[in-house]
Amino acid sequence: MDFTLPQQIDDYRQRYRAFVAERLLPLEQDPDAYDDHENIRLDVLERLRAEARAAGLWAPQMPRERGGQGLPVVGMAACYEEMNYSIFGPVTFNCAAPDDGNMIALNKIGTEEQKARWLQPIVDGKVRSSIVMTEPAPGAGSDPAMMLTTAERKGDKWIVRGRKWFITGAGVAQHFLLIAKTSGDKRKGLTAFLFDRDQPGWRIVRRIPVMGPEEHGGHCEMEFDGLEIPDENRLMNVGDGLKVTQIRLGTARLTHCMRWLGLARRSMDIAAEYVSQREALGSKLAGRESVQWLLGEAAMQIEIGRLLVMRAAARLDRGEFARKEISMAKIAVADVLHKAVDTAIQLNGARGYSKDTILEWIYRYARQARLVDGASEVHRMVLARFYMDERNDYWSWN
Repeated sequence: MDFTLPQQIDDYRQRYRAFVAERLLPLEQDPDAYDDHENIRLDVLERLRAEARAAGLWAPQMPRERGGQGLPVVGMAACYEEMNYSIFGPVTFNCAAPDDGNMIALNKIGTEEQKARWLQPIVDGKVRSSIVMTEPAPGAGSDPAMMLTTAERKGDKWIVRGRKWFITGAGVAQHFLLIAKTSGDKRKGLTAFLFDRDQPGWRIVRRIPVMGPEEHGGHCEMEFDGLEIPDENRLMNVGDGLKVTQIRLGTARLTHCMRWLGLARRSMDIAAEYVSQREALGSKLAGRESVQWLLGEAAMQIEIGRLLVMRAAARLDRGEFARKEISMAKIAVADVLHKAVDTAIQLNGARGYSKDTILEWIYRYARQARLVDGASEVHRMVLARFYMDERNDYWSWN
Protein backbone atom coordinates (compact mmCIF):
# COMPACT_ATOMS: atom_id res chain seq x y z
CA MET A 1 0.00 0.00 0.00
CA ASP A 2 1.80 3.14 -1.21
CA PHE A 3 0.65 6.55 0.00
CA THR A 4 3.29 8.47 -1.95
CA LEU A 5 1.86 11.12 -4.26
CA PRO A 6 2.75 10.79 -7.95
CA GLN A 7 5.48 13.27 -8.85
CA GLN A 8 3.24 15.39 -11.09
CA ILE A 9 0.65 15.79 -8.34
CA ASP A 10 3.27 16.59 -5.72
CA ASP A 11 4.74 19.23 -8.04
CA TYR A 12 1.32 20.87 -8.25
CA ARG A 13 0.92 20.61 -4.47
CA GLN A 14 4.21 22.39 -3.86
CA ARG A 15 3.35 25.11 -6.38
CA TYR A 16 0.02 25.77 -4.65
CA ARG A 17 1.80 25.90 -1.29
CA ALA A 18 4.32 28.45 -2.62
CA PHE A 19 1.63 30.65 -4.20
CA VAL A 20 -0.40 30.65 -0.99
CA ALA A 21 2.64 31.55 1.13
CA GLU A 22 3.92 34.27 -1.17
CA ARG A 23 0.74 35.89 -2.47
CA LEU A 24 -2.20 35.08 -0.16
CA LEU A 25 -1.03 34.90 3.44
CA PRO A 26 0.34 38.47 3.43
CA LEU A 27 -3.04 39.73 2.15
CA GLU A 28 -4.87 38.25 5.12
CA GLN A 29 -3.12 40.81 7.32
CA ASP A 30 -4.41 43.75 5.25
CA PRO A 31 -7.85 45.00 6.40
CA ASP A 32 -8.35 46.65 3.01
CA ALA A 33 -8.23 43.26 1.28
CA TYR A 34 -11.62 42.27 2.77
CA ASP A 35 -15.16 43.06 1.64
CA ASP A 36 -18.07 43.85 3.98
CA HIS A 37 -18.77 40.13 4.53
CA GLU A 38 -15.22 39.19 5.59
CA ASN A 39 -14.23 37.63 2.30
CA ILE A 40 -11.62 38.80 -0.18
CA ARG A 41 -12.53 42.04 -1.97
CA LEU A 42 -13.56 41.38 -5.56
CA ASP A 43 -11.06 43.68 -7.26
CA VAL A 44 -8.24 42.10 -5.26
CA LEU A 45 -9.58 38.66 -6.13
CA GLU A 46 -9.59 39.35 -9.86
CA ARG A 47 -5.95 40.38 -9.75
CA LEU A 48 -4.96 37.22 -7.90
CA ARG A 49 -7.03 35.03 -10.21
CA ALA A 50 -5.12 36.42 -13.18
CA GLU A 51 -1.86 35.54 -11.41
CA ALA A 52 -3.09 32.02 -10.63
CA ARG A 53 -4.09 31.49 -14.26
CA ALA A 54 -0.70 32.74 -15.49
CA ALA A 55 1.03 30.38 -13.06
CA GLY A 56 -0.82 27.36 -14.48
CA LEU A 57 -2.77 26.79 -11.24
CA TRP A 58 -6.28 27.58 -12.47
CA ALA A 59 -9.20 25.13 -12.00
CA PRO A 60 -7.23 21.94 -11.28
CA GLN A 61 -10.47 19.90 -11.10
CA MET A 62 -11.42 20.65 -14.73
CA PRO A 63 -10.12 18.94 -17.89
CA ARG A 64 -7.30 20.63 -19.76
CA GLU A 65 -9.48 21.09 -22.82
CA ARG A 66 -11.72 23.33 -20.72
CA GLY A 67 -8.84 25.39 -19.36
CA GLY A 68 -8.18 23.40 -16.20
CA GLN A 69 -5.32 21.20 -15.03
CA GLY A 70 -7.01 17.81 -15.29
CA LEU A 71 -6.07 16.49 -11.86
CA PRO A 72 -7.64 13.27 -10.53
CA VAL A 73 -9.56 13.39 -7.25
CA VAL A 74 -6.50 12.24 -5.31
CA GLY A 75 -4.57 15.16 -6.81
CA MET A 76 -7.40 17.52 -5.92
CA ALA A 77 -7.25 16.32 -2.31
CA ALA A 78 -3.56 17.10 -1.99
CA CYS A 79 -3.86 20.49 -3.70
CA TYR A 80 -7.12 21.70 -2.15
CA GLU A 81 -5.60 21.14 1.27
CA GLU A 82 -2.69 23.39 0.35
CA MET A 83 -5.01 26.03 -1.14
CA ASN A 84 -7.13 26.41 1.97
CA TYR A 85 -4.13 26.96 4.20
CA SER A 86 -5.24 30.51 3.37
CA ILE A 87 -8.85 31.62 3.78
CA PHE A 88 -8.50 33.28 0.35
CA GLY A 89 -7.11 30.19 -1.39
CA PRO A 90 -9.98 28.19 -2.90
CA VAL A 91 -11.73 31.14 -4.56
CA THR A 92 -8.42 32.38 -6.01
CA PHE A 93 -7.90 29.12 -7.89
CA ASN A 94 -11.61 28.69 -8.83
CA CYS A 95 -12.03 25.81 -6.39
CA ALA A 96 -14.50 27.34 -3.92
CA ALA A 97 -18.02 26.13 -3.20
CA PRO A 98 -20.54 26.23 -4.75
CA ASP A 99 -18.82 26.78 -8.12
CA ASP A 100 -16.51 23.82 -7.54
CA GLY A 101 -19.28 21.26 -7.08
CA ASN A 102 -21.37 22.74 -9.89
CA MET A 103 -18.49 22.55 -12.34
CA ILE A 104 -17.69 18.96 -11.45
CA ALA A 105 -21.35 17.92 -11.82
CA LEU A 106 -21.92 19.75 -15.11
CA ASN A 107 -18.72 18.33 -16.54
CA LYS A 108 -19.95 14.81 -15.71
CA ILE A 109 -23.58 14.96 -16.78
CA GLY A 110 -24.16 17.99 -19.02
CA THR A 111 -24.67 17.67 -22.76
CA GLU A 112 -22.04 19.29 -24.95
CA GLU A 113 -24.43 22.17 -25.61
CA GLN A 114 -25.07 22.60 -21.87
CA LYS A 115 -21.36 22.51 -21.10
CA ALA A 116 -20.71 25.26 -23.63
CA ARG A 117 -23.59 27.44 -22.38
CA TRP A 118 -23.53 26.85 -18.63
CA LEU A 119 -20.24 25.24 -17.59
CA GLN A 120 -17.54 26.97 -19.61
CA PRO A 121 -18.25 30.50 -18.33
CA ILE A 122 -17.88 29.22 -14.74
CA VAL A 123 -14.62 27.47 -15.59
CA ASP A 124 -13.35 30.65 -17.24
CA GLY A 125 -14.21 32.68 -14.14
CA LYS A 126 -16.57 34.93 -16.10
CA VAL A 127 -19.62 34.08 -13.95
CA ARG A 128 -20.38 32.60 -10.53
CA SER A 129 -22.97 29.87 -9.91
CA SER A 130 -25.24 28.41 -7.26
CA ILE A 131 -27.17 25.22 -6.52
CA VAL A 132 -30.79 25.82 -5.52
CA MET A 133 -32.14 22.95 -3.47
CA THR A 134 -32.75 23.55 0.28
CA GLU A 135 -36.19 24.80 1.35
CA PRO A 136 -37.74 26.30 4.49
CA ALA A 137 -39.68 23.85 6.66
CA PRO A 138 -41.72 21.85 5.92
CA GLY A 139 -39.84 21.60 2.63
CA ALA A 140 -36.75 19.69 1.61
CA GLY A 141 -33.61 19.75 3.74
CA SER A 142 -31.73 16.52 4.42
CA ASP A 143 -34.66 14.66 2.85
CA PRO A 144 -35.06 15.69 -0.82
CA ALA A 145 -38.35 13.75 -1.00
CA MET A 146 -39.95 16.57 1.00
CA MET A 147 -39.44 19.00 -1.90
CA LEU A 148 -42.27 21.54 -2.23
CA THR A 149 -40.95 23.73 -5.06
CA THR A 150 -42.61 22.49 -8.24
CA ALA A 151 -41.82 22.57 -11.93
CA GLU A 152 -44.88 21.99 -14.11
CA ARG A 153 -44.46 21.21 -17.79
CA LYS A 154 -46.24 23.46 -20.28
CA GLY A 155 -45.34 22.39 -23.79
CA ASP A 156 -41.59 22.74 -24.21
CA LYS A 157 -41.18 24.80 -21.01
CA TRP A 158 -41.29 24.20 -17.27
CA ILE A 159 -42.97 26.67 -14.90
CA VAL A 160 -41.34 26.86 -11.47
CA ARG A 161 -43.08 27.96 -8.28
CA GLY A 162 -41.90 27.71 -4.70
CA ARG A 163 -39.40 28.94 -2.16
CA LYS A 164 -35.76 28.07 -1.39
CA TRP A 165 -33.35 29.26 1.29
CA PHE A 166 -29.74 29.09 2.46
CA ILE A 167 -28.75 29.12 -1.20
CA THR A 168 -25.01 29.76 -1.10
CA GLY A 169 -23.65 32.34 -3.52
CA ALA A 170 -27.06 33.31 -4.92
CA GLY A 171 -26.41 37.01 -4.37
CA VAL A 172 -23.77 37.11 -7.11
CA ALA A 173 -24.51 33.97 -9.15
CA GLN A 174 -25.34 34.22 -12.84
CA HIS A 175 -25.94 30.51 -13.47
CA PHE A 176 -28.16 28.37 -11.24
CA LEU A 177 -28.72 24.63 -10.92
CA LEU A 178 -32.26 24.10 -9.59
CA ILE A 179 -33.87 20.97 -8.14
CA ALA A 180 -37.68 20.94 -8.26
CA LYS A 181 -40.55 18.47 -7.84
CA THR A 182 -42.05 17.25 -11.11
CA SER A 183 -44.17 14.32 -9.85
CA GLY A 184 -45.27 12.53 -6.69
CA ASP A 185 -42.92 9.57 -7.23
CA LYS A 186 -40.66 9.21 -4.17
CA ARG A 187 -37.60 8.11 -6.19
CA LYS A 188 -38.25 9.74 -9.56
CA GLY A 189 -40.23 12.80 -8.54
CA LEU A 190 -37.44 15.39 -8.79
CA THR A 191 -35.84 16.95 -11.86
CA ALA A 192 -32.81 19.21 -12.27
CA PHE A 193 -32.79 22.40 -14.36
CA LEU A 194 -30.47 25.25 -15.31
CA PHE A 195 -31.51 28.89 -15.37
CA ASP A 196 -29.90 32.30 -15.73
CA ARG A 197 -30.02 35.23 -13.33
CA ASP A 198 -31.55 37.49 -16.00
CA GLN A 199 -34.64 35.32 -16.50
CA PRO A 200 -37.86 36.74 -14.98
CA GLY A 201 -40.14 34.89 -12.57
CA TRP A 202 -37.96 34.71 -9.47
CA ARG A 203 -36.40 36.99 -6.89
CA ILE A 204 -34.04 37.04 -3.93
CA VAL A 205 -36.15 37.69 -0.82
CA ARG A 206 -33.20 38.37 1.46
CA ARG A 207 -29.58 37.62 2.19
CA ILE A 208 -29.75 35.61 5.41
CA PRO A 209 -27.36 36.84 8.13
CA VAL A 210 -25.11 34.09 9.52
CA MET A 211 -22.64 33.87 12.40
CA GLY A 212 -19.58 33.25 10.29
CA PRO A 213 -17.76 34.84 7.36
CA GLU A 214 -19.61 34.39 4.07
CA GLU A 215 -18.82 33.20 0.60
CA HIS A 216 -19.32 35.79 -2.11
CA GLY A 217 -23.07 36.14 -2.61
CA GLY A 218 -23.95 34.99 0.89
CA HIS A 219 -26.75 32.57 1.77
CA CYS A 220 -30.03 33.72 0.27
CA GLU A 221 -33.75 33.06 0.45
CA MET A 222 -35.36 32.88 -3.00
CA GLU A 223 -38.93 32.92 -4.29
CA PHE A 224 -40.12 31.47 -7.61
CA ASP A 225 -43.39 32.71 -9.10
CA GLY A 226 -43.61 31.54 -12.68
CA LEU A 227 -39.97 31.15 -13.74
CA GLU A 228 -40.01 29.61 -17.24
CA ILE A 229 -37.23 27.16 -18.08
CA PRO A 230 -36.95 25.71 -21.60
CA ASP A 231 -36.84 21.91 -21.62
CA GLU A 232 -33.42 22.07 -23.31
CA ASN A 233 -32.10 23.41 -20.00
CA ARG A 234 -33.14 20.29 -18.13
CA LEU A 235 -30.24 18.22 -16.73
CA MET A 236 -30.45 14.49 -17.51
CA ASN A 237 -33.91 12.93 -17.76
CA VAL A 238 -37.19 13.93 -16.15
CA GLY A 239 -37.19 12.32 -12.71
CA ASP A 240 -33.39 12.18 -12.44
CA GLY A 241 -33.16 15.10 -10.00
CA LEU A 242 -32.22 12.90 -7.04
CA LYS A 243 -29.54 11.24 -9.16
CA VAL A 244 -28.18 14.66 -10.17
CA THR A 245 -28.12 15.66 -6.52
CA GLN A 246 -26.20 12.54 -5.53
CA ILE A 247 -23.67 13.01 -8.35
CA ARG A 248 -23.18 16.65 -7.44
CA LEU A 249 -23.01 16.27 -3.66
CA GLY A 250 -20.79 13.18 -3.57
CA THR A 251 -17.59 14.83 -4.74
CA ALA A 252 -18.63 18.21 -3.32
CA ARG A 253 -18.80 16.79 0.21
CA LEU A 254 -15.31 15.42 -0.18
CA THR A 255 -13.89 18.66 -1.58
CA HIS A 256 -15.24 20.44 1.50
CA CYS A 257 -13.19 18.02 3.59
CA MET A 258 -10.08 18.62 1.49
CA ARG A 259 -10.33 22.35 2.07
CA TRP A 260 -11.15 22.03 5.78
CA LEU A 261 -7.96 20.05 6.34
CA GLY A 262 -6.01 23.05 5.09
CA LEU A 263 -7.73 25.32 7.60
CA ALA A 264 -7.10 22.78 10.37
CA ARG A 265 -3.40 22.65 9.54
CA ARG A 266 -3.22 26.44 9.45
CA SER A 267 -4.81 26.66 12.89
CA MET A 268 -2.33 24.19 14.32
CA ASP A 269 0.65 26.02 12.82
CA ILE A 270 -0.48 29.28 14.45
CA ALA A 271 -0.71 27.43 17.77
CA ALA A 272 2.65 25.71 17.37
CA GLU A 273 4.40 28.98 16.54
CA TYR A 274 2.92 30.67 19.60
CA VAL A 275 3.63 27.95 22.17
CA SER A 276 7.19 27.61 20.85
CA GLN A 277 7.87 31.24 21.76
CA ARG A 278 5.59 32.03 24.68
CA GLU A 279 7.06 31.62 28.17
CA ALA A 280 5.12 31.40 31.42
CA LEU A 281 6.24 30.46 34.91
CA GLY A 282 9.77 29.91 33.76
CA SER A 283 9.28 27.62 30.75
CA LYS A 284 8.05 27.61 27.18
CA LEU A 285 4.44 26.50 26.74
CA ALA A 286 5.56 23.92 24.19
CA GLY A 287 7.49 22.11 26.93
CA ARG A 288 4.43 21.50 29.07
CA GLU A 289 2.81 18.10 29.03
CA SER A 290 -0.73 19.50 29.02
CA VAL A 291 0.06 21.56 25.91
CA GLN A 292 1.71 18.59 24.20
CA TRP A 293 -1.40 16.48 24.81
CA LEU A 294 -3.56 19.05 23.06
CA LEU A 295 -1.18 19.41 20.11
CA GLY A 296 -0.62 15.68 19.72
CA GLU A 297 -4.31 14.79 19.81
CA ALA A 298 -5.30 17.42 17.24
CA ALA A 299 -2.39 16.51 14.94
CA MET A 300 -3.39 12.84 15.06
CA GLN A 301 -7.02 13.63 14.25
CA ILE A 302 -5.96 15.72 11.23
CA GLU A 303 -3.95 12.77 9.92
CA ILE A 304 -6.91 10.43 10.40
CA GLY A 305 -9.05 12.86 8.43
CA ARG A 306 -6.49 13.00 5.63
CA LEU A 307 -6.41 9.22 5.34
CA LEU A 308 -10.20 9.02 5.16
CA VAL A 309 -10.28 11.71 2.48
CA MET A 310 -7.61 9.99 0.41
CA ARG A 311 -9.36 6.62 0.68
CA ALA A 312 -12.58 8.16 -0.60
CA ALA A 313 -10.72 10.08 -3.32
CA ALA A 314 -9.01 6.92 -4.57
CA ARG A 315 -12.38 5.15 -4.81
CA LEU A 316 -13.88 8.06 -6.76
CA ASP A 317 -10.94 7.92 -9.15
CA ARG A 318 -11.75 4.24 -9.72
CA GLY A 319 -15.27 5.21 -10.75
CA GLU A 320 -16.98 4.12 -7.51
CA PHE A 321 -19.60 6.15 -5.63
CA ALA A 322 -17.69 5.86 -2.33
CA ARG A 323 -20.76 6.97 -0.42
CA LYS A 324 -19.74 5.21 2.78
CA GLU A 325 -16.19 6.56 2.64
CA ILE A 326 -17.36 10.10 1.88
CA SER A 327 -19.76 10.05 4.84
CA MET A 328 -16.95 8.88 7.11
CA ALA A 329 -14.68 11.66 5.90
CA LYS A 330 -17.41 14.28 6.18
CA ILE A 331 -18.10 13.44 9.83
CA ALA A 332 -14.47 13.11 10.86
CA VAL A 333 -13.08 16.17 9.09
CA ALA A 334 -15.91 18.45 10.17
CA ASP A 335 -15.11 17.46 13.76
CA VAL A 336 -11.36 17.81 13.36
CA LEU A 337 -11.61 21.28 11.86
CA HIS A 338 -13.48 22.46 14.93
CA LYS A 339 -11.10 20.59 17.25
CA ALA A 340 -7.99 22.02 15.60
CA VAL A 341 -9.10 25.64 15.67
CA ASP A 342 -10.58 25.32 19.16
CA THR A 343 -7.26 23.88 20.38
CA ALA A 344 -5.35 26.68 18.67
CA ILE A 345 -7.51 29.37 20.27
CA GLN A 346 -7.10 27.76 23.69
CA LEU A 347 -3.32 27.67 23.36
CA ASN A 348 -3.17 31.26 22.09
CA GLY A 349 -5.38 32.49 24.91
CA ALA A 350 -6.89 35.94 24.45
CA ARG A 351 -4.72 36.44 21.38
CA GLY A 352 -6.55 33.60 19.64
CA TYR A 353 -9.96 34.97 20.58
CA SER A 354 -9.03 38.40 19.22
CA LYS A 355 -8.79 39.44 15.58
CA ASP A 356 -4.99 39.64 15.83
CA THR A 357 -4.91 36.17 14.27
CA ILE A 358 -7.13 34.48 11.70
CA LEU A 359 -8.24 31.89 14.27
CA GLU A 360 -11.50 33.55 15.27
CA TRP A 361 -12.46 33.79 11.56
CA ILE A 362 -11.78 30.08 11.10
CA TYR A 363 -13.63 29.21 14.33
CA ARG A 364 -16.82 30.92 13.23
CA TYR A 365 -16.55 29.41 9.76
CA ALA A 366 -15.87 25.94 11.19
CA ARG A 367 -19.20 25.64 12.98
CA GLN A 368 -21.04 25.24 9.70
CA ALA A 369 -18.93 22.21 8.75
CA ARG A 370 -21.13 19.82 10.73
CA LEU A 371 -24.21 21.13 8.89
CA VAL A 372 -23.39 21.82 5.23
CA ASP A 373 -23.97 19.10 2.59
CA GLY A 374 -25.70 16.91 5.15
CA ALA A 375 -25.58 17.20 8.91
CA SER A 376 -23.24 14.81 10.71
CA GLU A 377 -26.23 12.98 12.16
CA VAL A 378 -27.53 12.20 8.66
CA HIS A 379 -24.16 10.81 7.61
CA ARG A 380 -24.08 8.63 10.74
CA MET A 381 -27.45 7.22 9.68
CA VAL A 382 -25.97 6.46 6.25
CA LEU A 383 -23.10 4.59 7.89
CA ALA A 384 -25.49 2.68 10.13
CA ARG A 385 -27.50 1.53 7.10
CA PHE A 386 -24.31 0.36 5.37
CA TYR A 387 -23.28 -1.51 8.49
CA MET A 388 -26.64 -3.25 8.92
CA ASP A 389 -26.55 -4.30 5.25
CA GLU A 390 -22.91 -5.43 5.22
CA ARG A 391 -22.23 -6.41 8.84
CA ASN A 392 -18.69 -7.85 9.01
CA ASP A 393 -18.04 -7.01 5.35
CA TYR A 394 -18.37 -3.33 6.29
CA TRP A 395 -14.61 -3.46 7.00
CA SER A 396 -13.66 -5.08 3.70
CA TRP A 397 -10.14 -4.44 2.34
CA ASN A 398 -11.52 -4.36 -1.20
